Amino acid sequence: MTKDERMGVYDKAMNHKLQLRNSFLLLLTAAIWGVAFVAQSVGMDYVGPFTFNMIRSVIGGIVLIPCIFLLDKISPKEKKELSAKEQKKERKTLLTGGICCGILLAFATNFQQIGIQYTTVGRAGFITACYIIIVPLIGITFFKKKCRSTIWLAVILALVGLYLLCITEEFSIGYGDFLVLICSFLFSLHILVIDYFSPLVDGVKMSCIQFFVCGIVSGIPALFTETIVWTNVLQAWMPVLYAGVMSCGVAYTLQIVGQKNMNPTVASLILSLESCIAVLAGWIILGESLTSREVKGCILMFAAIVLAQMPEKK
Repeated sequence: MTKDERMGVYDKAMNHKLQLRNSFLLLLTAAIWGVAFVAQSVGMDYVGPFTFNMIRSVIGGIVLIPCIFLLDKISPKEKKELSAKEQKKERKTLLTGGICCGILLAFATNFQQIGIQYTTVGRAGFITACYIIIVPLIGITFFKKKCRSTIWLAVILALVGLYLLCITEEFSIGYGDFLVLICSFLFSLHILVIDYFSPLVDGVKMSCIQFFVCGIVSGIPALFTETIVWTNVLQAWMPVLYAGVMSCGVAYTLQIVGQKNMNPTVASLILSLESCIAVLAGWIILGESLTSREVKGCILMFAAIVLAQMPEKK
């Protein structure tokens, strides 16, 4: 074996290892988000949706500030000699990415938070996971990205599962389900924007910026449409802290780090496992249950997720 061949094998092994690490980070993200549906549902007993998202986002941003300094000290990055113009461009890219992600995150989480008042945790989790369908469609339509045949079969299964889960026998969709469906579309755009910016900037710093932007955007309607009672906020300390520290500060950062150099369609499929975890969390913690029709829909959507994760045969 020549030196070039050995280097090729080594690079392939390292790339495979990196893909496995990123997949694990995204799986951990999905687990945290799945339980977060319960926190979001319980938190609504004390505060309004905009107030909840404002506080959780600000907490998420604050949690990341010491993390940024700590990571810089533990593993300092190689400093490149950049001109003033290049440094300005780098900062501009970071700020642009953080603002774009923050605005999309604010709209997505607020549609989800309002919708979760009118549907169950399990249904909300699976409807949110519709981004497994929307991400490849947007990728093909606007970015000319290709998907293998098993992905399309998974999409069809997911559509049938979504029909059983959301559409009633009278062929109508609930108000809460519709709002969460809009949230799913917005999360799809969020995934694609992260896919674009994450290779270009520091993921943790971009995550920190997006949370403060999300907090500001959520805070504006909260001030005008909701009455913020701090005693109620204190009563909701447990779900607010979980949503702020774990769901925002930890999970969204893991998403940005884990999505780096990952196919966005594959990333969205791993993240969609949050739907299954949300159903389990709603059943164990809140005592929620699903009808037989909804269970069939969940099974089909889970099968779609597993099918899409199967490696392509060469």
